[in-house]
Amino acid sequence: MNAKNGGGVVQPPDPFDLEALRLPANYGDDLGVKKLLATLPVRRPDRQWFVRTHAELHLETLVVELKDARESYLVAPAIRAEIAEEAAAKVLRLAITRQQVLFFWPIRLPDSDGRHDNWNASALTAAKEAETRWVSVKANQHAGAYEIHVATASIPEPHWDEVLDGKSLQDLLRIAFRDRVIDTIDHPVIKQLRGTA
Repeated sequence: MNAKNGGGVVQPPDPFDLEALRLPANYGDDLGVKKLLATLPVRRPDRQWFVRTHAELHLETLVVELKDARESYLVAPAIRAEIAEEAAAKVLRLAITRQQVLFFWPIRLPDSDGRHDNWNASALTAAKEAETRWVSVKANQHAGAYEIHVATASIPEPHWDEVLDGKSLQDLLRIAFRDRVIDTIDHPVIKQLRGTA
């Protein structure tokens, strides 16, 4: 905005006016920019994050996890029986951070006898609670389980429709596990885990 000085001369706007330079939260709308969902991490939430989980978008499946590389692989149904020792039954819960970043939260399911350790039982409880409230999970080594903290501040609901942009669970899995599907017994990951590679 131009302003007049005391002599009636119009002054040009200050090019360093902070309010004029500051981008609004929805600046991408004005630029005609749309965020492309190109990556989707598979990981536990960080202890400093508050997250929500989608009530419907989740999958119970077999997963092979390389802990050192922090990578998870889907197991094709045709070879499940052959690599059962290397794989674990997990639920992949679609989750979102306060910054609207999506990720799959993998949580081990109870074994065939219904037994479950406290870590995974508390993670399942947290993921269920996160369907309706913002939660954070923090490891408590003394308790041998996760502590679940519920946000008491008023945090806006996640914008699932906007972030998902019409993508199905299958679409999301395709993004998250693009190059990480074990579909043969000769897969390099299986060879590595069995010490044959």
